[in-house]
Amino acid sequence: MAIETQHPDGRIELSDELKIERSPLYNHDLAPVRIAARNWSTYNFAALWISMAHCIPTYMLASGLMDKGMSWSQALVTIALGNLIVLAPILLNSHPGTKYGIPFPVFARASYGTYGSNLPALLRALVACGWFGIQAWIGGQAVHTFLRVLWPGWATLFGSVGGHTGAEWISFLLFWALNILIVYRGMNLLRHVENWAAPFVLIMTAALVWWAIDRAHGLGPILAQGGTLHGHTFWIAFWPALTAMVGYWATLSLNMPDFTRFGHSQREQAFGQVVALPTTMTVFAAMGVVITSATAIIFGKAIWDPVDLVGHFQSRGLVAIAMFTIVVATLSVNIAANVVSPANDFSNAFPRFISFRTGGLITGLIGIAMQPWRLLESGDRYIGWRRGRAHRRLLAGAAHKAQPRGPLPPQWRLHLPRRLELARGFGDGGRLLPRLGRPRHPGNGSPARLRLVRGGVRRSRDLLDRAPLFPGAAAHRGAEAGGLNGRPRTKGARYWILPALPVRMRTDGGVRPEDPGR
Repeated sequence: MAIETQHPDGRIELSDELKIERSPLYNHDLAPVRIAARNWSTYNFAALWISMAHCIPTYMLASGLMDKGMSWSQALVTIALGNLIVLAPILLNSHPGTKYGIPFPVFARASYGTYGSNLPALLRALVACGWFGIQAWIGGQAVHTFLRVLWPGWATLFGSVGGHTGAEWISFLLFWALNILIVYRGMNLLRHVENWAAPFVLIMTAALVWWAIDRAHGLGPILAQGGTLHGHTFWIAFWPALTAMVGYWATLSLNMPDFTRFGHSQREQAFGQVVALPTTMTVFAAMGVVITSATAIIFGKAIWDPVDLVGHFQSRGLVAIAMFTIVVATLSVNIAANVVSPANDFSNAFPRFISFRTGGLITGLIGIAMQPWRLLESGDRYIGWRRGRAHRRLLAGAAHKAQPRGPLPPQWRLHLPRRLELARGFGDGGRLLPRLGRPRHPGNGSPARLRLVRGGVRRSRDLLDRAPLFPGAAAHRGAEAGGLNGRPRTKGARYWILPALPVRMRTDGGVRPEDPGR
């Protein structure tokens, strides 16, 4: 068994990986990060979120809500609230990544088992592939506009194919290839890209805000407009909109260990995320509202799409700078939010055959297959994609509840003793095959049941031995969660098993599990 070393700050690493290196569940990209390599600081995590938030979809985020009848202030409040809500699961899932240095699919082995973890990982990966395609198409449009301004004949150079010009397709593939190239260079290059992209894009956007206000001699008519939704009509529109805002980063909340595994400390990763995520999302969306409002005066119409806005500039130098800014913004968010996670998830499915680099290439190919140009044909399809992604996340959470220990974020903070045995996650000394759904008793196939008594949990059938391994459940080694005398042997054991079954009160003051089917 590989030896774990716990450092004074609580972070854990494996001192000897020779044994797990022989496991079919192991590759270098999935292995726990060494303490010496966990060097992401508060600024790195803040820059990560700033870089992911200042993208074109965020810039246009308020427009979709205002089209539904909200005022600009209602739209910004909805955006801020949605990001505050999603911040909770983000922080919960970030903790084990920093503590153990493991990516999301390895962490998922704690609930689903070493092979069952592919279910949530691949579901999350497919959603990221769709978003990768969307961002790659948007980035390709920025490249296309840049080349069209520098070379007026570019737009008609290659004719038309599939409803778009050949130049648009080439621009899309050029931007797509740039994403894949950076993925092949690894996480260290990604960190450097995020570090300088974050301040650069914010400064350039702030300069655009100043230009728009100066040219319009004010803030424009949009900020003076009120919403058309009042009373119950507002709430009818508010809840789906809030769901869409939560869905914006909901899937990324699952795979935060992919980034926090490189964290220098828990405090640094948490503080960087709390400061950067809700503020940047709200401020950048507000910048989009202010600039668009000013364009209604400058150009006679409101221009929400920044790529279209830049196309109205006359100076080639200004267009070049603006397009470079948009390309950097889109590139930084696409790699971090939509490539890192599925690359790890695909690698987890076949560790011996798929590396992080190969997983990134697979992500890019699936992103093309999802035809992002069709998703962006109308605002309704785009908003529907975000809302649908949130619904898929909720369905994924329901799937977690079928597991004996509940969904991952509350499981980590409440249900588990918060101690994982790293080596077991790679098959060293633990069972490899998971058991999905509720555990079954080996004798008669009926669901394993517990009897809850005062002071702890008493096992009536062998639930723990049938559950997926790789939680550091001390109760497994001790046989019972509560011991033969009804006293819990580990402080965390009672929380480890209580959420597994619904309970109801007994007349004598105790509780017992509900019978299956009631």
